[in-house]
Amino acid sequence: MPARVSAGVVLYRRRGDEPEVLLVHPGGPFWQRKDDGAWSLPKGEAGPGESLEEVARREFREETGHEAPTRLVPLAPVRQAGGKIVHPFAGEGELDPATVQSNTFTMEWPPRSGALRTFPEVDRAAWFDLATAAVKLLAGQRPVLLELAELLARS
Repeated sequence: MPARVSAGVVLYRRRGDEPEVLLVHPGGPFWQRKDDGAWSLPKGEAGPGESLEEVARREFREETGHEAPTRLVPLAPVRQAGGKIVHPFAGEGELDPATVQSNTFTMEWPPRSGALRTFPEVDRAAWFDLATAAVKLLAGQRPVLLELAELLARS
């Protein structure tokens, strides 16, 4: 079975010499009490034949309620622990985390209760410097931060 493929946006901004990245925290009961190692890039799965950049833009819009920056730079894909391959695109921009509005999903909660509840796909967003982001981010996505730092050092 081929690996699932996702695409997402690494939104960054510069604060003096220190770049910051916007990360999102997954919504729903499973992630509710998880913090370090639980945050993610705004991303989502690509369907057959879909443009990875367009998927990244769509998922950024769905998970934040905002448009991705006009200019996106593709970064090297990374493999997450479950085998999913994430194709990140870096873009510089500004976004107030308090204005993030995510799409929602419905699931049975509590398990085997028969009750369906709706949860936001993303329950919050925040800016982090790269060192803090490396602690907050899912382990499989951390290499994206190293490549972003190298990209910004060259520019």
